[in-house]
Amino acid sequence: MRILVASKFYYDRGGAEIVARRCVEAYKSAGYEVAVLAMDHPRNCNLPATAFLAPEVSFSSPARMALRTLGLGSVRRAVRQALDEFRPDVVHLHNVHSYLSPLVGEMAHERGIRVVWTLHDYKLLCGAYSFPMGEGCRECSRNPLGLVRHRCLHGSLSKSAMGVLEAMRWNRSRLIDFTDLFVAPSSYMADVMVRGGFPEDRVRVVGNCVGPEFLDADPSTDAEDYFLYAGRISPEKGVDTLLKAVREAGVTLKIVGDGALLQGMKRANAGFPDIEFTGSLSQQQVAAQMRRAKAVVVPSEWPENNPLVVMEALCSGTPVIGSKAGGIPELLDEGSGIMFEPGNTARLAEILRTVDSGSFDRLKISEMARRRHSPDSFSRSMVAIIEEVRR
Repeated sequence: MRILVASKFYYDRGGAEIVARRCVEAYKSAGYEVAVLAMDHPRNCNLPATAFLAPEVSFSSPARMALRTLGLGSVRRAVRQALDEFRPDVVHLHNVHSYLSPLVGEMAHERGIRVVWTLHDYKLLCGAYSFPMGEGCRECSRNPLGLVRHRCLHGSLSKSAMGVLEAMRWNRSRLIDFTDLFVAPSSYMADVMVRGGFPEDRVRVVGNCVGPEFLDADPSTDAEDYFLYAGRISPEKGVDTLLKAVREAGVTLKIVGDGALLQGMKRANAGFPDIEFTGSLSQQQVAAQMRRAKAVVVPSEWPENNPLVVMEALCSGTPVIGSKAGGIPELLDEGSGIMFEPGNTARLAEILRTVDSGSFDRLKISEMARRRHSPDSFSRSMVAIIEEVRR
């Protein structure tokens, strides 16, 4: 069997790209022939021997970006080449909007090729990916012009207008028509999609998995006296709430990652020596920081899907202090972490001040998480999806 995996980026830009790469590894291990379709980008790495690249585009070139968003121009030629030369039996879409295009799935469907789509965010329901107007917002499903009205895409009128064009062209009915199965990494995501009008009988739940860096770690490492945040530094991640809680609690925090808010937060917290911003680190370095942390804090204020950072912490044997946002509660219980309401600074500060890391069995946390989130379990589930869609 031949599988074409489509992901707009092919480097570890975020969880979606990491999972796409793990799907490639899973399919190869199962004996399938695998090719990749992505946008040409200088940071792409570890591409398989068979790879097809659409020319790079960026928002600095509005005309080219508009063509790409609508699935026109050079991307159509790249998709056609991939389908003609590789002749896949299944196309597996990951994040493809904007920089690649849902056109990949539609052109495959027109040729009788089966299409699977893993839902890493809420783009199929929300033009801005993450419900910036609130989790219950469904304005775009009724009228995509809401994107412009609220300037939902980065506060930009031009980007939001482009989002309207994209939402109108790749509307829900059109996406459903060419997709055979949708893969939701969390039950929460599956429920959101079904409530949003996607057919329940075509949605399957397969959780993400962790990489070897978090499986090879020794979970018996004694915890040091610091908390850890690892991830994107952007408004929806709740980092500002975390910083306020840390200052109130008087504890030590390490923040690993990069993002739009990084420099401003570094300046605002320059007078607090117990708050350290490390910038981006390698996966191996993140794993080492996690093993030694008292707890990993995931303070998200948007409905997270199936965040890798929670699984990585648990596989490292480190308890998680997580907000009750989206799919996070599916990953935690009393034995592995503590939860709080998103944005509740006072409650988070109280947890940070009083948590006893010694009350958690780090070895047990690790053992249970490694069984649940292992690459082997993920591979079996994804291969089963591929076999189902081919029947």
